Amino acid sequence: MKSNLKYYNLIVILFLMTSCSKSNDSTNTTPVIPTTKTLEIKGADISYLPEIRQSSIQFYNAIGQAEDMLTTLKNAGVNVIRLRLWKNPTDATSSFQTVKNLSTEIKALGMKTLITVHYSDSWADPGKQTKPAQWQSLNFTQLQDSVYIYTKKIMQEMNPDYIQIGNEINGGLLWPEGSASNNSQMKLLLQKGITAVREINTSTKIIIHYAGFSNASNFYNSISTLDYDVIGLSYYPLWHGKDVNALKQTMINLSDTYNKKIFIAETSYPFTHSWNDWTNNIIGSDAQILPEFAATPFGQRGFLNKIKEILTEVPKGIGFCYWGAEWVSYKGNQATNGSTWENQAFWDFSNYALPVLDVYK
Repeated sequence: MKSNLKYYNLIVILFLMTSCSKSNDSTNTTPVIPTTKTLEIKGADISYLPEIRQSSIQFYNAIGQAEDMLTTLKNAGVNVIRLRLWKNPTDATSSFQTVKNLSTEIKALGMKTLITVHYSDSWADPGKQTKPAQWQSLNFTQLQDSVYIYTKKIMQEMNPDYIQIGNEINGGLLWPEGSASNNSQMKLLLQKGITAVREINTSTKIIIHYAGFSNASNFYNSISTLDYDVIGLSYYPLWHGKDVNALKQTMINLSDTYNKKIFIAETSYPFTHSWNDWTNNIIGSDAQILPEFAATPFGQRGFLNKIKEILTEVPKGIGFCYWGAEWVSYKGNQATNGSTWENQAFWDFSNYALPVLDVYK
C-alpha cells in the first residue's frame, strides 16, 4: 500500500509539473547566453560512474540515442572531469585503482582530469576530516611524510591536470593534527602535498578548496604563504545562501586580494522536487532553491547558466564544476540506499540527458 501511494503521488506530481511548467517556469524559453570569455574549466564530477556502469542501465543523449555518460558529457562540451579519491575505502568506488583507470579513460577521450584528494578513507568535508585508518597511529612527522608520499604517488600514476589538496577544508584536514585551529600544522600538511605535486609536474594546477564563501577571506588569508594556483569554492544555495551577487563580489575580492585564479569547484540544482527511489533527497522544496529558477529542467539549466555568467564576469574566474551530474537512482526505484541526488543529476528519471548540458556548449 505504501509503495502504491508513493507512485500515485509521483504521477500526480509529474502531471502537475508538466501542466504548469509553461506558466511557472520563466526560464523555459530563455536561451543559454553566449559569452565572450572562454572558460578554462567547464567541468562535471562523475565519481560514481564506475559503479553506475556496473548496474547496466542504459542512458541516452538529448536526441534519444543510447550513449555512455562520459561520451554524452564530452559531446556536450564538458572539458574537465572531476573525480574524488579516497585512501582505502571499503569498496572500489573512489579507490586508487578505480580513479586511476577512469582518469586514463578520460584523458584518452581528450578531456582533462581534476583529482580531489580527500586524505581520508571516506567523505571529507567541513564536518569531518577523518584520517585514513592506516595513518591513525602516526606521529606528526610521519603524517607529513605520508601526505607527501601519497600525493607523489597520485601525481606519478595519474598525472592530473588539476589537483585539490584536500576537499572543503574550511576546518583543516587530517584532524586533529591538521585542524584549522592549529594553523601552522595545517599549513605544513598542505605544503607537503603541494611540494609533491610541484616535484612531479609543475604544469598541474593546485587547488585549495573551501565550502561556501562566508568567512572564506579569513581562511585564504591564513594560508596566504602557500604556493597554490587556484581558489576553489563550493556553492549550493541550500547551504551557502541565495545571494548570487554576494557570491560574485566575494569571488572578485578573493581573487584580487590573493592574486589567484578562482572557480566554483562544486555546485548543483534540481530539475524536479520529485523522486525516483526510496532514498530521501537532499533537495525537495522551493524554500531550498533560488526563487528565480524553478525546480524544472529549464530552471536547472537557467541556474547553471547563471553560474557560468558569474564566472565570466569575475576577471580571474576560470570556470565551474557541477557535482553529482551522474548520480541517478541506479540501484532501482525501491532502493533505500540509492541516490539522494537523483533530482539534481544531468539525466532525467527515464535516463535521458537534460537541457542543462546546453550550458557547456
